[in-house]
Amino acid sequence: MTESPQAPPGRRAWRFAVGTGLMLAMTVVVLATAGSALLVAWLMAPNIFHDHLHQAGIDQNSNQAMHVERAFTDAVGLSWGLAAVVSAILALALSWYLARRVQRTVTAVAASTAQIADGRYDTRVADGGLGREFDDLADAVNRLAQQLEASEATRRRMLSDLAHEMRTPLATIDSYLEAIDDGVRQPDGDTMAILHAGTDRLRRLAEDVSSVSRAQERALSVIPVRTTDRALQETAIAAAAQKYAAKGVALRLDDAPAVTIEVDPARMGQVLGNLLNNALRHTPTGGLVRVSSKQEPSHAKPWKAGSNSSGSGHVLISVSDTGEGIAPEHLAHVFDRFYRADTARDRDHGGSGIGLTIARALVEEHGGTLWAASDGPGAGAVFTMRLPVA
Repeated sequence: MTESPQAPPGRRAWRFAVGTGLMLAMTVVVLATAGSALLVAWLMAPNIFHDHLHQAGIDQNSNQAMHVERAFTDAVGLSWGLAAVVSAILALALSWYLARRVQRTVTAVAASTAQIADGRYDTRVADGGLGREFDDLADAVNRLAQQLEASEATRRRMLSDLAHEMRTPLATIDSYLEAIDDGVRQPDGDTMAILHAGTDRLRRLAEDVSSVSRAQERALSVIPVRTTDRALQETAIAAAAQKYAAKGVALRLDDAPAVTIEVDPARMGQVLGNLLNNALRHTPTGGLVRVSSKQEPSHAKPWKAGSNSSGSGHVLISVSDTGEGIAPEHLAHVFDRFYRADTARDRDHGGSGIGLTIARALVEEHGGTLWAASDGPGAGAVFTMRLPVA
């Protein structure tokens, strides 16, 4: 027996281990089954025996009947008793083996979850070989550990990035304030402009953190209306055209039939704007960024007359560039908060690292998906979002 760790103070709650409890339950079942079988045999066998004696013409009060009945009683009692004992021993042995395996597996899962709760996210649980349900339990615990490990790595990287992002403007503000205190600089227009730039950078950082938190917590308002993918693309391209022209990067919209979708135009404009800004940031002068779309028919559920499903599937909207590309080890992290593949880039040249995070959260809020693909450094990148057709 084990003491419950959650027992209230002043009270001791003693509970059996799962293997002991299972073994006791199986023991009760075995003994009850054996006792029931013996009881049924004891109640029914004499009547059946007497009926056969009567059919054979043997008087039940004769000496012959008494000897036969005694032999029958001894044979039945000995054979049934021995069979019951042997069956109970075999059943209890098998029950003990199964209970031990179950207890070992459950104990391993409990110990692993305790280690995970203590921060050891590299802990893994081996399946106990007890069946699909136990294997699923072990897989679920292992996936939980992997997700917590990834979340912890992201949290640490985010805190490190936040510290790095804040260190530069704070150092600038501190140095200029110290210079003013020492009389080295005067609080003139240039000095105040630098101080305001530092505080503005910190303010933008705080706003970015708030935005990505609200986006991932699905706290951003989304008001879907009917529009077309073409209208969204043209609006986003018009908004980004001036920046592309200033850097000398071509921006092209491929021809494709317009597809009706039901989204929030402002939020999807934000998604396309983030994707276009990201492509521009990583595409050198003379490069090309293309925006394209195509309708993806749904094959999972064929359309039938009279059904409510239109069978129109999804639309794929892609933003591809001929820029720096993405290394394979970075592809899985490009949507992580504050993640930048080139850690040498600062906030002004490498972006805040949350635009893609917000973009994915907004696409998922519309019931879609967003992913990145690249053939490696120097091969450009393609960001594709998949949205349901209205």
